[in-house]
Amino acid sequence: MATLEMPAVTECTVAGCSYNHDGCHAFAITVGSADGSADCGTFIPLSRKGGLDKVVAQVGACSRSNCTFNADLECTASSIRVGAGASGSDTAACLTFQAS
Repeated sequence: MATLEMPAVTECTVAGCSYNHDGCHAFAITVGSADGSADCGTFIPLSRKGGLDKVVAQVGACSRSNCTFNADLECTASSIRVGAGASGSDTAACLTFQAS
């Protein structure tokens, strides 16, 4: 999958992430599965804001092999949304995740 084909992060509602200031400013995020949920592995809870000058976030990798949109660890969704997950421990989760 070429960089230009990577799905965009169209929305992030996680106020406590250093990359989120009026949108996700990370170049790419990783969706992980440490506790069984589709967590944003790029989440950094610092007061200092970082990332690129403009909003260009995309999905770099997805380790949720049981997601409908996962093909060879690459996300095939047209875009994704990031926000608080269903449980209180999911601070930043891929809300586009769909179990296959």
